[in-house]
Amino acid sequence: MTEKKRSKVVITHWVHNEVINLLRESCDVVPNESKETLPRDEIIRRSRSADGIMAFMPDMVDAEFLSGCDNLKVIAAAFKGYDNIDVEQCTSRGIWFTIVPDLLTAPTAELAIGLLIGVIRKMMEGDRFIRTSHFEGWRPKLYGTGLAGNTVGIVGMGALGKAMARRLAGFEARILHFDKVPLPEDQERSHNVTRVPFDQLVEQSDFVIIAVPLTPETSNMFGAGTIAKMKKGSFLINPARGSVVDEGAVADALEAGHLAGYAADVYEMEDWARNDRPTRINPRLLSMTHRTFLTPHLGSAVDRARKEIALEAAQNILQVFEGKVPQGAVNAPRLK
Repeated sequence: MTEKKRSKVVITHWVHNEVINLLRESCDVVPNESKETLPRDEIIRRSRSADGIMAFMPDMVDAEFLSGCDNLKVIAAAFKGYDNIDVEQCTSRGIWFTIVPDLLTAPTAELAIGLLIGVIRKMMEGDRFIRTSHFEGWRPKLYGTGLAGNTVGIVGMGALGKAMARRLAGFEARILHFDKVPLPEDQERSHNVTRVPFDQLVEQSDFVIIAVPLTPETSNMFGAGTIAKMKKGSFLINPARGSVVDEGAVADALEAGHLAGYAADVYEMEDWARNDRPTRINPRLLSMTHRTFLTPHLGSAVDRARKEIALEAAQNILQVFEGKVPQGAVNAPRLK
């Protein structure tokens, strides 16, 4: 009896051994054993004969990428937001595209609260002061801003926005939110939030946290015009997607003293689908160490969470190979 041909799976970025071992039970796996992004040409070369690909945020999957991937049945994203994936091209070529919709929410919400507290309480400045000065004990320096008695505005009340609201509940702050889709009244009460128009949120909030995906509608949502409407001395927190914010406009507002601080975990340079994507973070943001708190896309960088995310992406791949509808399916392609 002829042995059934094993499917080939390409994993574009580093994953835990448990993920590779799960796939290797029935597949030939081509992993990325480094913790760096491979050159795009190399990823495309590896993918030419692949039946499945596990993709990550730096991967730009478009018609060029898919051209010649004649065996490809599934691209399983180990992430949630997917503006870097051409889903229509996948669908037209009979390729499933899947995401992991839930496992990134809690760690990203935790990081967002950390960014907020870090920037308003001048924690990085304090750390630098300790390391570069002769600390002799308490002095009346580095006074920051507290959450209690102030107003937090959350832009976007999907899973991430709700998770942020739950984590803010104990800080004795007023929480406003804006989303095009109103929350049911019972959810507004349970999350202790009040829905207001977008302009009212940015005008009244001491701290604005972004929790929306990157879409044509949200691109540069926080540009010069919106930032000008924010309260003088307010703070902007971006753990969502880089291009929801115009980094140059943020730098202008920080330099003018209109914004008191900016904290971010995501940057315009990461949004691969943009033809005009900058190649680096705005250097003025990097230079303003007393007003910015910047982290290197750590939103879901919790070891257990990242392993669970990749394991779920692997399950999506295996479900396709088994002839099933994958649990994280975004599209419904015509099967090859």
